[in-house]
Amino acid sequence: MSSVARITTISARSETSFDDAVAVGVARASETLRHVSGAWIKDQKVEVQDGKITVWHVVLEVTFVLE
Repeated sequence: MSSVARITTISARSETSFDDAVAVGVARASETLRHVSGAWIKDQKVEVQDGKITVWHVVLEVTFVLE
């Protein structure tokens, strides 16, 4: 069986961790896109305030299979 997939770029943030930011991004993408099959972390960064990390950011390449 052949298939064709598309990749879209999204960004997500969390006040907890990189893992949570990825989970939030994939969950949100899955609400809009059908057949999400994977995600690649393209970029990561953090915001720092008073020497402490306050926000974790990720940029994801989300793959979904076209119908």
